[in-house]
Amino acid sequence: MSAKEKAKAKAEQIIGKAMQKTARVQGKKSTEAKGAALGLRGKARERKEKGKDFFKH
Repeated sequence: MSAKEKAKAKAEQIIGKAMQKTARVQGKKSTEAKGAALGLRGKARERKEKGKDFFKH
């Protein structure tokens, strides 16, 4: 996995989780959902890159 894509995936996961927790405390359901979606997008990006690495070998 390229370092740039790996960093982007982890950043999306961390930001999404933080966004979700902050929104939950504030009671903002739509922002909480956006945070969850961002976290899932980061996980999907990470899995995609791992799949690409698997088939390279």
